[in-house]
Amino acid sequence: MAFAAQFAGVYLNFSPDDADSRSRKLAAFLPDASDPQMGWDGFGKLAAVAIQAYDIEVGDDQNAVVSVAFQSGPRRMMLSVPIYYSGDEGGRRFVVSGRPAILPAPGPAELPQIAPPETDDAAAAELKPQLEGFFKDYASGETAGLQRYVAAGKSLPSFGGAFTFAELKKVVVPVGGATREIQAVVVWVVPNGDAPPTPNATDPAAVGARLEQAYRLTVEKQGDKWFVADIRGAGRVVD
Repeated sequence: MAFAAQFAGVYLNFSPDDADSRSRKLAAFLPDASDPQMGWDGFGKLAAVAIQAYDIEVGDDQNAVVSVAFQSGPRRMMLSVPIYYSGDEGGRRFVVSGRPAILPAPGPAELPQIAPPETDDAAAAELKPQLEGFFKDYASGETAGLQRYVAAGKSLPSFGGAFTFAELKKVVVPVGGATREIQAVVVWVVPNGDAPPTPNATDPAAVGARLEQAYRLTVEKQGDKWFVADIRGAGRVVD
């Protein structure tokens, strides 16, 4: 599949200015005496990014069709690439065995509704100030401050100043005992290079971006306070 993705990176990017370079690169993927431009007439341009192997349809021990996903402008599409594998006796090599085909990419899956969990509003109210302090120090990398919010015996890495905490937008705390898995939606400020924050700037590019992120945290109640034992990506957050 990696061979097909590498081929797609060459095949899907062309312009008259680099036609010779493209044909030389394509030669590494094609059988002898193949069309050096693989069906391109030398006019126009195409640019593709985010090229990733997507699927494989195996015909037999030596033949398969690999689907490669890519982005071209606003469009997400697929490239179907027929591949021949020589096997052990042939030196375990690959070659593009026929013309590729560009196809529309499948649309997004239908996301089913899920029932929200029974929530504990009192625990959420207790947790919110703790989590705000935790995320502030988690962003800044202030180690001593962060450890005040981390469960005993646990140690968590931080962003070390890569982001600035802006807002704890949402906390979902299910009903449970002294250890619970909760969800939190956090807003980070993404620094704008070396430029200081300029909230009143009229140029959007001069202002640090605000970015919402969703996390799943394991929290433990020790005494009368909640502490963070673990933090991971949230997956799907219940609205």
